[in-house]
Amino acid sequence: MPAFVLDDPTPADPRRAWDRLDQAARDACYDNNAGVPDSAAQVTARNAASAEYRATHPAGLDIAYGQIPDGEGTRTAFDLYPAADPSAPCLVFVHGGYWQRNARADFACFAAGPNASGWSVAMPGYTLAPDASLAGIVAEIGTALDWLTEHGAAHGIGGPIILAGWSAGAQLAALHLGHPAVTAVLAISGVYDLAPIRETYLNEKLGLTDAEIEMLSPLRRLVVRKPMTITYGSWELPALVHDSRNLHALRSAAHAPGALLPVPGADHFSILDEFRRPDGLLVRAAQDLLGDAR
Repeated sequence: MPAFVLDDPTPADPRRAWDRLDQAARDACYDNNAGVPDSAAQVTARNAASAEYRATHPAGLDIAYGQIPDGEGTRTAFDLYPAADPSAPCLVFVHGGYWQRNARADFACFAAGPNASGWSVAMPGYTLAPDASLAGIVAEIGTALDWLTEHGAAHGIGGPIILAGWSAGAQLAALHLGHPAVTAVLAISGVYDLAPIRETYLNEKLGLTDAEIEMLSPLRRLVVRKPMTITYGSWELPALVHDSRNLHALRSAAHAPGALLPVPGADHFSILDEFRRPDGLLVRAAQDLLGDAR
């Protein structure tokens, strides 16, 4: 009987022709705001919902985890949304914004689904580029995980940690799969090879070095054999889709556990709505990761 293979609806990776792309075309490969027609409306709605969630859950906000210089804000701090059970699993969510925009407060509404399913949620902030290098940002996430390990129980969070990140936050999460406190990683709509980023508009604030590209690109790192689910929306920019597939292929070749999870009909922003309710796909993916790690 002949085998039937469905055509892959995802466009080819434009970076295969990188040398033939002009600057505008290279920039467009990573411009999620332009790539999603209603991105501005989605962000406005997200921020409003997050402000409401923070207002109704004020007890654990703005808890510093690092050394904050005098006169600075609370970037290196957590917003904590503990479950009633202090031993409940905790989703640590790292926001995105290409390491140079957004704040943890903008994503509070995505604690709703995990909280409703009985999980704690912890959202760390971090210093944005150009005030910090990418290496410095990566180090801050490590410091945040260290702090949560040592002090989380005092704030009602003592269970196993599933580390999740979205967009640039997925790169930050992937790099910390090896942290001793991390049980597994849920990487959402991430960027996993930094080399092309250096040749786009994003590098103006990042100033990526050769060393950072090699050390901080998950696709260029040794595989950590803890569970990692890699997920993306079917309407993502092709470069991000292929980064996700490439990272999963790299891990599969090393026999590392974890699923590749496309979300049909989701774009770079709407995919996070799967955290808004307890039966959302991303909530279930985190739950499955916890089960896989046990």
